[in-house]
Amino acid sequence: MIDKLLNLPRAVKNIIALVLDVSFLLFALWFALSTRFETFYIPPDWRVWAASGITMATSIIVFQRLGLYRAIVRYIGYRALLAVWLGVTFSAAALLFMRELLNANIPASAILNYGLIALLLIGGSRLLLRASVQRGNNRGERQPVLIYGAGASGRQLVQALQNGGEFKPVAFIDDDTTLHRSSMLGLTVHCPNDIQSLIESKRVVRVLLAMPSASLSERKAVLERLEPLAVQVLTIPGMADLVSGRQIDTLEEVRVEDLLGRDPVPPRDHLMDRNLRGKVVLVTGAGGSIGSELCRQILRYGPKTLVLYELSEYSLYAIEQDLQAIAARENITGVNIVPIMGTVQRRNRVEAVMRAFKVQTVYHAAAYKHVPMVEYNIVEAVRNNVFGTWHTAEAAISAGVESFVLVSTDKAVRPTNVMGATKRMAELVLQGLSKRQDWTCFCMVRFGNVLGSSGSVVPKFREQIKAGGPLTVTDPEITRYFMTIPEAAQLVIQAGAMSCNGSGTGGEVFVLDMGEPVRIENLARKLIRLMGKSVKDANNPYGDIEIAYSGLRPGEKLYEELLIGEDVRETDHPRIMTANESYLSWLELLPLLESLDEDCHNFHIDAVHQALRNAPLDFTPNDGISDLVWNAR
Repeated sequence: MIDKLLNLPRAVKNIIALVLDVSFLLFALWFALSTRFETFYIPPDWRVWAASGITMATSIIVFQRLGLYRAIVRYIGYRALLAVWLGVTFSAAALLFMRELLNANIPASAILNYGLIALLLIGGSRLLLRASVQRGNNRGERQPVLIYGAGASGRQLVQALQNGGEFKPVAFIDDDTTLHRSSMLGLTVHCPNDIQSLIESKRVVRVLLAMPSASLSERKAVLERLEPLAVQVLTIPGMADLVSGRQIDTLEEVRVEDLLGRDPVPPRDHLMDRNLRGKVVLVTGAGGSIGSELCRQILRYGPKTLVLYELSEYSLYAIEQDLQAIAARENITGVNIVPIMGTVQRRNRVEAVMRAFKVQTVYHAAAYKHVPMVEYNIVEAVRNNVFGTWHTAEAAISAGVESFVLVSTDKAVRPTNVMGATKRMAELVLQGLSKRQDWTCFCMVRFGNVLGSSGSVVPKFREQIKAGGPLTVTDPEITRYFMTIPEAAQLVIQAGAMSCNGSGTGGEVFVLDMGEPVRIENLARKLIRLMGKSVKDANNPYGDIEIAYSGLRPGEKLYEELLIGEDVRETDHPRIMTANESYLSWLELLPLLESLDEDCHNFHIDAVHQALRNAPLDFTPNDGISDLVWNAR
């Protein structure tokens, strides 16, 4: 019956509600008068009839003006109940006014009782209907869930879920001891120590984190408590997402940055402004993982023009559309966004773009970075990573660019693969150019893996877990540094501002503090358990997901380093350091580049590889380069 009523057209439901409200008001008045006169009351004269009729008509008009018939009953909240209270109060006041105007025989006590009875009938009927709908939902196959966080967000989440058909909240969990054993929205608030017993007694399948404003360190502590329970953990969007319009019941999987638990340091506006505010900024590789986030961060700091330089047509289109949407959403005006298609390997093309737009700041993020792919494609990697950097840097010097920042990698430190070797050679190129001239300021920013970049291990793990495994890890001992893309981009910009215009002299290698390295196997196990699965191994042969070890890929290290030597100095920023490392003068470097260029031109792959070995890069290829790689060439 209720389902049929809820499925009626909106106009029909409004008519039904209006008829019921008129009936409730008439009954309330009759009952109040009958109680007052202690008889089955029938109005004795036209004055009472007139006062009653006019009151009913004006009350319904007021109800409609208050939006009572726009409220969806199954989602009714305090605003709709407030409208009921205001409407009934007006109705009682209108009845009192009509009594005085017409001198009708309606006692004041009856008017008071009329208001109370009408409030009970009109408001109570709506609450009863909402409860009936929710009870109907509860009878369905809804999954019992715990809500971790009994604050405002947790309560809003419960209200949203109670009106849905997928999850059934059964209890709150909260760290605040003052809330324990209290009741909110019909649910008891428990302490975290009760989670295991609640999971077993209530057959809970998921825990929903309602902590949008909690710091990453706080979220990490909660996840460490939940991880051993092998129950899936979902989370509501963060505070920034909620402010931008996402619904609170839009549940998503736990982010890996929550597992790392490292709170980012807020960006320093004076550093962010220095090379961006009111300037013409060019980003190479603008459509890549780091390049696109650099563009988003730069846009928010008001450059005059942002030039997007990208080889891939689709990537260029995607980042240009994304930036336009951000500008419209955040009301960013006065920034000219220019998408330019081109390769960094053509010096004249890059220089023409820089001259045309009078570029002042360059962030060079264009690079081939996937280690195994680069091992298969050495010549293209050298062309792009080494000569692309050289050509772009020479173009910047010729075009009078003020600041040039290279996005480098921890794989450039004592490289064991071609990707790392080419990035270290690119660093040497910029260091040599920095000493050769004194107009364009060059610096490099070196950091490790970023979460969510193309080829990142975390999305791959999630896909493998959803597919039922196995989950592939190259080696049980492999470790990596991790950082979120937004934090990395902000630190790159701030590090670049420290060079030349700041306290630096140009040619610096900046190293970002990546925190503690993470064992990939441990990360894999955490993800498996937090997605509600168990690890299948010798200790648990009946588990859900097995971890398989595939062996190191060509050129891959067990662990990465950020420094070549031990000479590192702190800066004013707690997450940025400078490394004092050896470099070559331009006269020493140029013959190496010319020889490498000739070998690439003739496609002498063995000679290219040997040239990288002979260069002062500390390049020591590991045994991961298989015969298959060399035969493929």
